[in-house]
Amino acid sequence: MATPFRKSLRAKEQPCVEPAAVPCDFCTGTQLKAVKSCLGCFMSYCQTHLEPHQRVARLKTHQLVEPMDRLEDRMCKKHDRLLELFCKTEQVSVCQFCTETDHKSNPIVPLKEEYEVKMAQLEKIASDVQQMIKDRKQKIKEIKDTVELSKKDAEREIADGVQVLTALKQSIEKCQDDLNQMVKEKLKSTVKQAEGLIKEIEQEIEDLTFGSSEVKQLSHTKDHLHFLQAFRSLKNPPPTRDWTTVEVRPPSYVGTLRRSLDQLEETLNMEMKKLCDAELKRVQQYEVDVTLDPDTAHPKLILSEDGKQVHHGDVVKKLPDNPKRFTMHIFVLTMQSFSSGRFYFEVQVKDKTGWCLGVARESIARKGQITVTPETGYWNIFKNKDELIFRDNTAVRLPLRAELQKVGVFVDYDEGLLSFYDVEARVHVTSAIGCTFSEPLYPFLCPGNNDYKGDNSAPLIISPVNQTD
Repeated sequence: MATPFRKSLRAKEQPCVEPAAVPCDFCTGTQLKAVKSCLGCFMSYCQTHLEPHQRVARLKTHQLVEPMDRLEDRMCKKHDRLLELFCKTEQVSVCQFCTETDHKSNPIVPLKEEYEVKMAQLEKIASDVQQMIKDRKQKIKEIKDTVELSKKDAEREIADGVQVLTALKQSIEKCQDDLNQMVKEKLKSTVKQAEGLIKEIEQEIEDLTFGSSEVKQLSHTKDHLHFLQAFRSLKNPPPTRDWTTVEVRPPSYVGTLRRSLDQLEETLNMEMKKLCDAELKRVQQYEVDVTLDPDTAHPKLILSEDGKQVHHGDVVKKLPDNPKRFTMHIFVLTMQSFSSGRFYFEVQVKDKTGWCLGVARESIARKGQITVTPETGYWNIFKNKDELIFRDNTAVRLPLRAELQKVGVFVDYDEGLLSFYDVEARVHVTSAIGCTFSEPLYPFLCPGNNDYKGDNSAPLIISPVNQTD
């Protein structure tokens, strides 16, 4: 009678072992969940098997704790005591006796306290890992977006190219048709004139031939009376044209092909203007906000408070000796530099007769005389009165546009591309390709010296981009 009762009581007291619970070490068959662990026995007990520890005097002296698995690992091997403390110096778990011997001088904290510290660290690590995963997923998205954007850019570039080249092809075909038509019409007019003259000459020949036969017949007459009577009635030769001054001039085709090519050039220029306008709109999307760095400015330069304007001040200011400052060339760099990607900025050059602007690498020489070329780290264009020059290793003179008022500068660092644009006219000025950019690049400006009459005193102004529709 007692056995079924105990089984029934056991089933009511404790459920079977759950996945995260500590099982009873004494249960046979189905193990029940332990309610206490004994640090004297190194065993865990369910409510039923715990009963002797509550009844037997010797067992009552054992230390009971909340259920723990792997009890032997929780005991100090040296002192046979529970590892319930933590040595922060040696980062190991210790018992109470350890704190009085080997770890006496070390900072000791309860396991729970260290657990909470380490758990906080673990949570941070987990959070950092999740953030790293998130960042990498974001990077994957960025890469995919870049690929997708590249595909769209490629499709647009192909479409624009097809449109331009198709227009040129049609223009060439039209020029060819117009040229053929013009030449044929000139030839047709010449042929028609020649045919009319030939017909007129042939008619005169026919009339002269008829009169010649009468003359020939009369010339064979021996009768004097008849001859004289017939000669009196003989008709005079028909009037004829003086053909000595008449000529058929071959048509002149001088200038015909050139005029056709002029028309083609006009069409090409129109298409180029459309293309440059679209190109400028694209590069303007990479606008960056840059301000001039007073620590780099030559002592004669005067900068505006917002760092957007610079002009020559004639007077050398007394400034701190800064290794970044230019001492001979009247240059100034921006505070911002760029080491990758694409960037674009615009500079107003209106009302100036001389100036220089572009980009320079970080390691450029700034003291004394400087050779301003790509080889020494400068990529720029230079305006001096009636000349516009691209400062390559060999200076390249460019067509000077009288209306040049604002210059756009675009750099694709990774592609090694640098381009200059006439912003107001919406045209491309020049480009340098295959550049080697291996250091941070700084936009730089040079307003030039003031002319004797102050003609070049206007400032260079870094202007916000005004994108047109």
